[in-house]
Amino acid sequence: MMGAERRSMVMTDDEKRMTAYHEAGHAIVSINETASDPIHKATIIPRGRALGMVMRLPERDNYSYHRDKMHANLAVSMGGRVAEEIIFGHDKVSSGASSDIQYATDLARNMVTKWGMSDKLGPLQYESSHEGYLGMGQTQRLMAGEETNKLIDAEIRSLVEGAHARATEVLTTQRDKLELLAEALLEYETLSGEDITELMESGKLDRPDQPSGPARPVGTGSVGVPKAGKRFSGGGEAPQGA
Repeated sequence: MMGAERRSMVMTDDEKRMTAYHEAGHAIVSINETASDPIHKATIIPRGRALGMVMRLPERDNYSYHRDKMHANLAVSMGGRVAEEIIFGHDKVSSGASSDIQYATDLARNMVTKWGMSDKLGPLQYESSHEGYLGMGQTQRLMAGEETNKLIDAEIRSLVEGAHARATEVLTTQRDKLELLAEALLEYETLSGEDITELMESGKLDRPDQPSGPARPVGTGSVGVPKAGKRFSGGGEAPQGA
């Protein structure tokens, strides 16, 4: 479901570390959004065009899309970008969030123009999509007044910026968990939802086998992580068998 692994793709230690914090940012925000789908798996192994991924899966079939889940998904989509800002600073933010930004913008636009989720614009449809040749469609504004267009754009911006602010609040207050999860991803490369839950609750992770990935770079955060072994502990506990 996540696509074929691209283990032949060579990533520098800096790129792996950036990816680990980016994906950890998505995951920590998701955990703190009650309307978000549960995490199935997080990985920093490149798949498809992505350098890493956090996959969330619904617990049952969904036939409608509720407002609270839309806001949760907006916040989760901003989590990767915000993690980069917090850990690496404004000047070191990467282009890795481009697909997240596209997703958030498209979702916010649909909320405002198609699903009536803007209090200022009301339950009206402002845009219509038309299928075109070979599936290439286009979107047309139904109400194209200058003031209406400005208000639509302002509402879309407000939703995305609000999601960015929510992700910033979560990751700033839970930076210790952000660093813990990022270091665990660098150690093991792929974590299941159960692994992440165990790590968040106990601060450590017991795995049946030793990590098989390449040696991780030494992190600069406050969390001590063993380079290899069966047990990962945020408190710097020695690994079993080390």
